[in-house]
Amino acid sequence: MTTTANVPSWAGVIASISLVLIAAAVTWQQRLGITRELLIASVRAFVQLLAVGALLLFVFHLGLLAAFAWLAVMTVIGGVVAGRRARGLPDATRVAGIAIAVGTASTMGVLLVLQVISLKPEVVIPVGGMVVSTAMTVTAVTLRRTRDAVSEQRAAVEARLSLGLTAREAFEPVRRASVRLALTPAIDTTKVVGLISLPGAMTGLILAGVEPLEAIRYQIVVMYMLLAAAALASLVSSRMAESALFDEGERLRQLVGASG
Repeated sequence: MTTTANVPSWAGVIASISLVLIAAAVTWQQRLGITRELLIASVRAFVQLLAVGALLLFVFHLGLLAAFAWLAVMTVIGGVVAGRRARGLPDATRVAGIAIAVGTASTMGVLLVLQVISLKPEVVIPVGGMVVSTAMTVTAVTLRRTRDAVSEQRAAVEARLSLGLTAREAFEPVRRASVRLALTPAIDTTKVVGLISLPGAMTGLILAGVEPLEAIRYQIVVMYMLLAAAALASLVSSRMAESALFDEGERLRQLVGASG
């Protein structure tokens, strides 16, 4: 793999540390109490990215199986993170993991089968990583909002059940509201893409020397891919959460240990 003149040198990377020091100085001067956390986060990011870069070089040489294994690991980690955000919801981690997997596998599968993106480790991993990250974020919001709504609207759901509605019918207002809330940021981002800021994939390609119109084509694919992954992950997680929240007799389960 070759480098381009647009990529900062290691001297430039070291020089950029001054920006972190400026941020740290501002937070310290304002007594915000987060200076130490800011510095630790910066050091962790540096070390983690170095480690990931070295590991990616190794994975790229191993081939496609290693690339898909990497995506599987990211999906599992994403499920754990999203599940923790919805602590107290029954089977939250399992639900999150499956939802992220469905969103990732579906969108990546379509793009690979239609040969929209190349079947190469160098493409599969970064593109798949964007999909997993988006699906994880949307799933976490969906499940957390579902959990909170159940706590706030338990009486309303149980009232609908007492009127003879099925569990699915009684839960439908909660489910729809949770999905709408989770998808709104993705939809808003898609609406204003290119108007407020140049998105990541496009910016990276332009910095790498790719013509803007070529970079735009890639960015359009990325935006549609992320929107589809978000919608699928949110819908799957909301449906699975609904199933987990009701027992065999269609009674709403109690939430245990819900927090944060």
